[in-house]
Amino acid sequence: MSLVVHRIGPACTVQDQGRSGYLDQGLSRSGAADIPALHEGAALLGQSPSHAALEMAGMGGEFEATQNTRVALTGAPMQASIDGSPIAWNASHLLEQGQRLVIGATLQGNYGYLHLGGGINTKVFLGSRSTHLTAKIGRPVQVGDTIPKGTDTGETGMKLRPDERFSGGLLRVVQSFQTGLFDDTTLDRFTSTEFKRGARANRMGMQLESEGEGFAAKGQLNILSEVITPGDIQMTGTGNPFILLPECQTTGGYPRIATVLPCDLPRAAQTPAGGTLRFEFVTLEEAVALQSACRAELARLPNRVEALVRDPHDIPDLLSYQLIGGVISATD
Repeated sequence: MSLVVHRIGPACTVQDQGRSGYLDQGLSRSGAADIPALHEGAALLGQSPSHAALEMAGMGGEFEATQNTRVALTGAPMQASIDGSPIAWNASHLLEQGQRLVIGATLQGNYGYLHLGGGINTKVFLGSRSTHLTAKIGRPVQVGDTIPKGTDTGETGMKLRPDERFSGGLLRVVQSFQTGLFDDTTLDRFTSTEFKRGARANRMGMQLESEGEGFAAKGQLNILSEVITPGDIQMTGTGNPFILLPECQTTGGYPRIATVLPCDLPRAAQTPAGGTLRFEFVTLEEAVALQSACRAELARLPNRVEALVRDPHDIPDLLSYQLIGGVISATD
């Protein structure tokens, strides 16, 4: 056993890096919306990024430890405390038996992650522990659930400087199957337009809004349904772009103007409602280099971990510490 759930947001699910190799059977990858957050949590706890974590969409919850448990918090920053004392985000902490961890609403971004030392030890299905709601694999975490953890030993009190990927920005894209159906004027307008994330968004996809007319392709009503993947940008009948996310369908007939690079997809998923996004086309060669650089940066995360220095204001029993032991006279 590990954490008993006393309160939980409506869209909290267990996620790892997802399932691959099942597109031909109609099952998309699923997995964490923010894969770097899994690597950050693993670096903070000194374990593998293949471990599953709790993905919290917009709101966290209240959790009680049934045994001493190492935890780490990454992804979109949220308010967090242990037994009422605030704790740092993007850091690891020890949750002692009987203590309660409370995680509030996101302060920036959309998806926060709660990691356990040893990982979340739920049932593996098709090589992954990821919940896939649209495929009815698993379900959201509910009040009264116990979140089990794997075998664990290690230290806590570590921190990482977070990336800035929670407020929108530039997304690099490559050409997709139907990019050639959009004329040069439309493509130029697409890359020069500032989009805002609309209110319609979930783990399947996110709608973008912009000023002016929509983006239409030639002969788009004659496009046959074919395979699609996370990162594809579909243009609906109204000309509004949708960026497809981890739980997207596996086939579709809307024209795709471009595909977001996997290394930039977490930035898209973490863009809050009203946040702005722009697009830039890169070549396939550039995309491969950017993706390789991203993987290398994730591999270096354990080397970026630092000791977490606590603020004295956040230590309720500060006076119980021996703070002056070993001090000697400067005149002796």
